[in-house]
Amino acid sequence: MKSGALTPHFPDLSERELERYKRQLMHHGFTPEHQSRLKTASVLVAGVGGLGGAAATYLAVAGIGGLRLAHYGTLTLSNMNRQTLMTDERIGEARVLQAKDRIKELNPHVEVEICNEKTSERNVGDLLNGADIALSARPNFDERRTLNKGCVKRHIPMIEAAMNGMEGYLFNVIPGLTPCLECLYPEDDPGWKELGFPVFGAVSGMLGCIMAVEAIKLLTGYGKPMISRMLIFNALDMTFRKVKVRRDEDCPICGASAGEKPSLGNIRRPNPSRCSCKDTHEIATGLSILSDT
Repeated sequence: MKSGALTPHFPDLSERELERYKRQLMHHGFTPEHQSRLKTASVLVAGVGGLGGAAATYLAVAGIGGLRLAHYGTLTLSNMNRQTLMTDERIGEARVLQAKDRIKELNPHVEVEICNEKTSERNVGDLLNGADIALSARPNFDERRTLNKGCVKRHIPMIEAAMNGMEGYLFNVIPGLTPCLECLYPEDDPGWKELGFPVFGAVSGMLGCIMAVEAIKLLTGYGKPMISRMLIFNALDMTFRKVKVRRDEDCPICGASAGEKPSLGNIRRPNPSRCSCKDTHEIATGLSILSDT
């Protein structure tokens, strides 16, 4: 540095961190203050498969302060077409442990907590304790609905994203303001099998990256996160579109009877009547679109 040159002082960011995040700080309007907000934020990632693993990776390298990874089970060979946080030589080991190790290698500044359990009514309070936002990336109805209910009850924003084959969707749940998962998908798909759908790692990874982008926007106030909008895509022909979605005032989880009031401060078959699109083919199979395990 030349003599007399001034370096802006940001108490929350070290010189090394400013250099690490230099390229994202080049974005117009994305300031060290935004970066500091990431550093002080904590995220629950419920599911570290191809979807949640990608989201966790890009939140980590973006400078998130804390990650809590919740996923039950060990790595299998059939997981390896979509696992970028894990290695072939560690097949048979707990996935959350491998994910933690790899994230710490990618960015030692990130604090990582792990939970080798399924998300349940018993532990959801502990999983969400201290979290600023939650990412829903599990491949079954029970865990997704439990997380949705827990986030609404605690006024914690949640990003809901899921995929099946080449298709996927994403929307943000802002308790009291936007629809929750129950509003749009009040019923499970009885024919759904947790390990019975196709996955290209590139598709789940792409959606995971979009989850990370929405989380960054919600946590920092940078850009415009999707509010009462659902992103739907089909990678087979690369069609993407956003549709309006509306709260169900009678929703047992977030409706008026549940006592929820609109607030943006805390940052089954679907119901086509709550969606503005004319063609609801992409979501007409209910929660048949789910993330990979």
